[in-house]
Amino acid sequence: MNKTLQWLKTAFAAGLVLAMAACGGGIGGTGSPQSGTLRIGLTDAPACGYDEVNVAIRAVQVHQVASAGETDAGWRTVVDFADAPRRFDLLKLTNGVIAELGQAELPAGTYTQLRLLLAQNTPGNPLANSVKPTGGSERPLDTPSGQQTGLKLNVDITVPEGQLADVVLDFDACRSVVRAGNSGKFLLKPVIAVLPRLSDAGLRVIGFVDPAIASGSTSVSVQQGGRVIRATPPVASGSGQEGRFELNLLPPGAYDLVVTAPGRATAVITGVPVQAATPTLVGSATVRIAPPTSAERTIDGAVALTPPVTDNLSTVRILQALAGGRTVEVAGRPVNAADGSFGFSLPIAAPQRAAYAASPASITLTADAPAAGLYRAEATAPGFATVKEQDVNLNLPAVPPLSFAFP
Repeated sequence: MNKTLQWLKTAFAAGLVLAMAACGGGIGGTGSPQSGTLRIGLTDAPACGYDEVNVAIRAVQVHQVASAGETDAGWRTVVDFADAPRRFDLLKLTNGVIAELGQAELPAGTYTQLRLLLAQNTPGNPLANSVKPTGGSERPLDTPSGQQTGLKLNVDITVPEGQLADVVLDFDACRSVVRAGNSGKFLLKPVIAVLPRLSDAGLRVIGFVDPAIASGSTSVSVQQGGRVIRATPPVASGSGQEGRFELNLLPPGAYDLVVTAPGRATAVITGVPVQAATPTLVGSATVRIAPPTSAERTIDGAVALTPPVTDNLSTVRILQALAGGRTVEVAGRPVNAADGSFGFSLPIAAPQRAAYAASPASITLTADAPAAGLYRAEATAPGFATVKEQDVNLNLPAVPPLSFAFP
């Protein structure tokens, strides 16, 4: 993970995408020797338990001072939809799909703060920002901070003179949408990464899963050290490309590719290489990742905060240790904001693994038997540096509820 962060910082400092005009000193002839251009796109990771996650964007602004307030001078508007906010369903921005938000000419230099301003849900447009739970009806998505001061992101974006800095906002809908009790209320707790978009042909992983699990409830991720770097659902059935997945905007390196799906064992392809020159292919349309079926057990629990807060914005991750010291994340999402409760359905069967091979005749998964049914739950809470952990053993006759208390 540290290597990934270092790569991102280096990429920004190097200018991201180098697209310098031959004459005139700017992009498309519009720049000047003291200015460059910043372009911004939008993409998404999977959303667990939702068919739609809609956000209405009215502006994106940047500032060269990380501590600048919303009324301070020096804000530069890169994207302006104020007259007609644009509504995006984040769940349509997966598998390498990027929505272009816009670009603007800015003074050259380093920008350390970005604000994403969302339109307000109003009586006339109560679903400007909304979610549609799987099997349910569309509900408003409460975005109080986005309505007034904007969603603040600390960034490190260098806009070189006469060149193009190209970034993508990676909106993790699964970790950003928080249920608040059983009232049907949903909150937005934005989890957004700002990624450099490079012009290299590679820096992506492409593969296929069994068409039987080609749905939005399946997650394909690339991970390092048990941390998800990118994730996407596979292309759904009925599309003509059932089961295809693409994970892009990846730093060079080696990854674990993890596939999770309801009623299936977790599948892990280890040592997946990512390089700039060419995309990395994991199998093909005729050679697919097909995790075996598995019974599941549900675990539940709660995260308690002291002092109590109105909205509990804690997060719980479920990790599994494999033979040889590898750890992968098999699930993770925010707790219920009203009472801190959470629940996960986890496979009892052993995780399945295979080492990466280029152009394999088949992908043969082998059970990691000692890891069957053994997990670790990890809880984090805003404002608390400590990470709370508890072991989970699904092989026991009963699995007691988990309880995490901060501090």
